[in-house]
Amino acid sequence: MIEPAIALYGPSYQKALRALEGLIEASGIRWAMLLDRQGFVLAHKEALWAPQPPGLDSLATLLAGSAAATQALAKLLGEARFREFLQQGENLSIYVQEVGELAFLVSVFDASAPLGRVKVHAERVAQELEAITKEAKVEPTRGGIDTEYREQANALLDELFGGS
Repeated sequence: MIEPAIALYGPSYQKALRALEGLIEASGIRWAMLLDRQGFVLAHKEALWAPQPPGLDSLATLLAGSAAATQALAKLLGEARFREFLQQGENLSIYVQEVGELAFLVSVFDASAPLGRVKVHAERVAQELEAITKEAKVEPTRGGIDTEYREQANALLDELFGGS
């Protein structure tokens, strides 16, 4: 099973939510999301006036795939990577910016939020989020928060069924 590379909970999660909320207030975007590179939604926030976002898991998975394709294009062109990409539609646009090596900041906005303003504020928030995600990085040797759950579940099963 694939697990997130970042485990945001408690104070780290609250800091991330406040950063996303600040991005929404400063830039006028509809939705903001913090995703890891595997497509897990780590945190998300929406403007009070914005309509309900589409399924976040589907959106996150597609954005992670799009980011991977964008990185493949960068390598094909001789670039180490592209730090951001933009999808512009008739009514909505999506701006994605790297947050360190492990995550992406996603901003979904309409014409009422100018791209320049979105980019300026997203850059600032991405730096805030990078510090938060560095602290919350799950080391493979530690196993993250799932290890404790798995160990407790195994102990309970051993107790119930008389395992060794």
